[in-house]
Amino acid sequence: MAVTPKIPLRERKYARTKLALVNAAVQRLEATPMEEITVNSLCDDIEISEATFFNYFAKKGDLLDYYVQLWTLEITWKIRQSGQTGTAAIDALFATAALQFQQHPGLMGEVLARLARLRKKPVPQKIGRAERHRAFEKWLNNDNASEIEALEASGLDALLVSALQQAINKGELPSNTHLPTTLLGLVALFYGIPLLLRMSNPDAIPASYRQQLAIFWQGVRAASQRG
Repeated sequence: MAVTPKIPLRERKYARTKLALVNAAVQRLEATPMEEITVNSLCDDIEISEATFFNYFAKKGDLLDYYVQLWTLEITWKIRQSGQTGTAAIDALFATAALQFQQHPGLMGEVLARLARLRKKPVPQKIGRAERHRAFEKWLNNDNASEIEALEASGLDALLVSALQQAINKGELPSNTHLPTTLLGLVALFYGIPLLLRMSNPDAIPASYRQQLAIFWQGVRAASQRG
């Protein structure tokens, strides 16, 4: 990765430590529940003081929220790079998520558990240029650096709404499709299927996603015709 000289050294060091904390948590979460992981153990993993941890995250749970932001940003960027729009973009999003649930069941189980415990949506953290360069260095080059830097970390709901609107504009879904209801159904599938299958049969998640999405699109079209 060629680090843009305009990013100050201090910001790059900040990004390096912040991403190191996230990676330390990700590795531990495959075998250990979040509630059993201490801040001190994460700090030991990357050799910083416990006091330093709180310069990056106010609470331990904020690590998971930040990880989800990075993951959503990655998915958004990959879909844009692929040129997929509308229902194809949503199918790609679900396929990417299915792979993540298969490869990291412990981590993603903790993400689901945190979402279930929260009483309101977490406040998004700012993801700076240095953090984006550090997080996405394996895909970064001179041609796409500015695109990654400018990409809005808007979250899953915004990504789905955008793709749904594209699907309506392209005629893939009826013009009278009710976006809030359709979004609610997609989010229920996105989180509900892994919740049911993650422990018992994670390998079935990709096929279940495909089958349920196919049924869902048929239902959206049928409901729009009735109403």
